[in-house]
Amino acid sequence: MEMEIIIKIAAVGLIVAVLHQILCKIGREEYAMLLVLAGIVVIIMMLLPQLAGLLDAVQGVFPT
Repeated sequence: MEMEIIIKIAAVGLIVAVLHQILCKIGREEYAMLLVLAGIVVIIMMLLPQLAGLLDAVQGVFPT
């Protein structure tokens, strides 16, 4: 499970990096920046369930 999320994040990063370079080469820097921001949002959305599980584990260690 952990390795799968790492591979997905790496794939998104690689795709975003390649598309960013292509857009910068053709003079579309604004779209390139929007693409990078969209990539960051996608990765954060992928990590939200993992972070929720981490918070649940921490709360389980320190019960109130």
